[in-house]
Amino acid sequence: MKVLVVDDEADIRRIAQLALTRIGGLEVVEARSGAEALAVARAVAPDVVLLDVMMPGMDGPETLQALRADAATAAIPVVFLTAKALETEQQRLLALGAAGVLVKPFDPLKLAAELRAVLERR
Repeated sequence: MKVLVVDDEADIRRIAQLALTRIGGLEVVEARSGAEALAVARAVAPDVVLLDVMMPGMDGPETLQALRADAATAAIPVVFLTAKALETEQQRLLALGAAGVLVKPFDPLKLAAELRAVLERR
């Protein structure tokens, strides 16, 4: 199973990649921006996308909207990664059609478990 990790912070991408490959046994591809994520998603057809909410340029919600508008990527589940722990923010993101929401800083075990659960529900 392949996960597309999208975050403008290299450290977050690195930690997520380590957690998902070593703990989750998943293959990881990365993108640094929403625009790059769209291109990578079309090229590699990931099974799930882990998407940062706050990024320069195209943010997470805009990226999700663009993924949903493209027939090639419309069905890919998206799990948001946010620095905002507020319940209202998490509910807003779920209402946009996200398969889940994780809060930064995240526990690597919880990250791997959450993405595995999303993949199993798929």
